[in-house]
Parts: sequence; C-alpha cells; structure tokens
Amino acid sequence: MTESALARSHMIDCQLRVNEMNDERVIDAVRAVPRELFVPKAKRSVAYVDEDLPIGNGRYLMEPMVFARLLGEAQIGPKDLVLDIGCATGYSAAVMAGLADAVVALEADADLVKLAEKKLASLEIMNVAVVQGAHAAGVAKQGPFDVIVLEGAVEEVPAALIKQLKDGGRLLCVKLDGGQGRAHIVTMKAGIATAMDLFDANIQPLAGFEKEAGFVF
Repeated sequence: MTESALARSHMIDCQLRVNEMNDERVIDAVRAVPRELFVPKAKRSVAYVDEDLPIGNGRYLMEPMVFARLLGEAQIGPKDLVLDIGCATGYSAAVMAGLADAVVALEADADLVKLAEKKLASLEIMNVAVVQGAHAAGVAKQGPFDVIVLEGAVEEVPAALIKQLKDGGRLLCVKLDGGQGRAHIVTMKAGIATAMDLFDANIQPLAGFEKEAGFVF
C-alpha cells in the first residue's frame, strides 16, 4: 500500500468512522479518490489532515469529516443527478461520481474549471460535467436535481437553488449564524421546502452566499 493510500485509510478510520460516519457507500467512494491529486503539490503531504485545506485563491477543500457526513445525510442514490456547487479542483465531484448516476460540478473560477476537468479526466471519471458559472445561480437548465451540495459555509441558501430540487430532493450545506456553523438540509416535498439543522460544523465560507445587509436606523 502506498503512503497516500495509508494516509487515506487512516483518515477514514480516525476521522470519519469515529465521527458517526459509517455509511459504507460513502466510505468506499472516499476511499476510491486520491485526495492528494486535487491539492497543490506543496500540500500533498497534508492532503488528509482533519481541517479545511487551502488550495489557493482563497479556496479550500472541505474538512473530510464534515464533507463525508454531509454526503451521508444526502443519501445519494445510484440513479441520482447531483449538483456540486463550488467544486474547486474537482475532488468533491469525483467522490460524488462514485455514488450518483451523474454529477454537474459548478465552479465560478475559470482556472479551477480547467483544473477540475483535467484532474477528473486523468482519473477517467466520465460521469461529471464541469460547468463555469455563478455559484448562487446554480444550473437550472441541467436540473432539476436529486441532490445539491454546497462546498463551503453560507449565510443564506438562495431560493433559486431550492427551486432546482426535484420532488424528494435534498440540498446539503453548512449554514452560518452569528459566526457559528451548522450542517443544514433542505428537503423538497410536493413543492414545499423544509429545512433542518443536523450537527455542528465550522468550515471555510463559500463566497456569494452572504446575507444582504439590513436597513440600519
């Protein structure tokens, strides 16, 4: 077993399983993707640390434990269409590709779009389409989606994204309130969206989802 494979196995055993992540489909999907290939070369030795990993330009790969638990809550099925918002270098989309029928990976940064496409192609992952566009707008023309995942903490979930869920669809994110983060799920049922907090989760923010400033007297 290579050093990277050992580090991945250690991450699964010491970060995921000890934090209530025992969904074997998610575990297998995480195990199948070499996270170190999706970070800058200078960061590869720390690719499996239990914290958000900076990849440049103010962007991060989400902490492995939070990411895996969000996927567990999403319950991605093998026939599902998934929208991955803020895919960065493509790691999150690569993992979800092992769970879903197809993944639309949305990224605002043109350079990251090219890098994600390159990384996914190098691993011969064929069921992901990387799309450039504003994160908060989603990709309505390719929806509706069974699952939407936001790859960073947000203050607000735009109504435009919730409208892109299928009946029975789930949106997963980390929502910020007063600087504190909580994993958050929005479920669409018969045209009605219901939301619920799941667990504490403090990760780096994803730009473009800030609350509008209220009027101050």
